Amino acid sequence: MKKVIGIGNALVDVLVRIPDEGILSEHQLPRGSMQLVDRQFSDRLLAVTGHLKPETASGGSAANTINGLAMLGTPCAYIGKVGRDHFGQLFREHMERNQVRSLMLESETDTGRCLSLISPDSERTMATYLGAAIDLRPEELSPEMFSGYEILHAEGYLVQNHELIEAALNMAKQKGLMISLDLASYNVVQENLAFIRHILEHYVDLVLANEEEARAFSGMEPGKALDELSKICRIAVVKTGSRGSLVGSGAGRHSIAPIIATAVDTTGAGDLYAAGFLYGLATDRPLEVCGHYGSLMAGKVIEVIGARLDDRHLKEVRSMIASGMPGTFQSL
Repeated sequence: MKKVIGIGNALVDVLVRIPDEGILSEHQLPRGSMQLVDRQFSDRLLAVTGHLKPETASGGSAANTINGLAMLGTPCAYIGKVGRDHFGQLFREHMERNQVRSLMLESETDTGRCLSLISPDSERTMATYLGAAIDLRPEELSPEMFSGYEILHAEGYLVQNHELIEAALNMAKQKGLMISLDLASYNVVQENLAFIRHILEHYVDLVLANEEEARAFSGMEPGKALDELSKICRIAVVKTGSRGSLVGSGAGRHSIAPIIATAVDTTGAGDLYAAGFLYGLATDRPLEVCGHYGSLMAGKVIEVIGARLDDRHLKEVRSMIASGMPGTFQSL
C-alpha cells in the first residue's frame, strides 16, 4: 500500500446546527461558502451560537482527508501548524489517536478554527479564522519531510499562500510523489484563478473539484469542466453532489453513482470523497473503483455530524469495500 502525506491548514472544527439561515444573512456569510474571518469576527460568531451546543473536532480539509485515509488503514502523515494552546493539543491528540504521523509545527498564535454552520437541509457554511495555520512558512518545509511517501495531498485553501504551496508541491515533485489537490471552495478558485492554473499545469497529477469549483475554474458545466481539467492533469474528478461524480483521465471517463444515504450534515463530504479516492489509488485500484470508494466515504460521512466516521459507519465502509459493495449505489 502506498503511503500518503497531507499538508493543509490545521484547524479545530466547531460544528453548530442552526435552526434557520438568519444568522448567515445577519453576518453576511454566503450560504455554502468558506469565508476567511478575523479573530474578533470568529469570537462574535462563537458567542451568538454558543447556546446551540457546538461540537469540536480536529479539522481542516487535508486533515479530514488524511484522517479518513488512516481510518481505512493507509499509512499517513500530516504537516500543519498549531498554537501552544488547548485547541492545538486537541488537534494533535485527535490525529495521533488515528495513527497519523504528526509533522506539526508550533506558533505563538492561537490555533485556527473553522466555525461550520449547518443549515436545516444539511448545507454547511464556514467562517474560518486561520490563526496559527497561516504562520506556516515555506522555509519551515524541507524535502526530507516528503521522503518515504508516494502521494502528497494538499488542500486548495493553501493556494491563498502562493509561495508556501508552490514550495511544498515542488519539494514533493522532486521526491517523485504523485500530487493530489482538492480545489476546496469556489470563492478561493475565483480569487486565485491564474495561480491555480499554473500549479495544475506544473505539479498536480490528481485534481478534485465540486461542480461550483469546476465552474469557477472553467466557466463550464460539470461534463465539459471535467474535459478541461483532464487535459491539464492526469486524473480529474468533478463531484456533482446527489448526482454522484465524474472521473476523467485522458480520453476515458467514468460516471460514478452516489451511495444511498440520509444526509444529516454535509461537512467533510468532499474531504472524505478524496480519502476514498486516494485509498483506491494507494491500493492500485482502477479509477472507476477509486470513484466508488470516494462516493462510499462521502455518503457515509454525511450521515453523521462532523467530518469523521463513527465506529458504526466505519465498520459499514470496511465491510462494503471487502464485499465489493454490491447493490450499494443508485443507478444514474
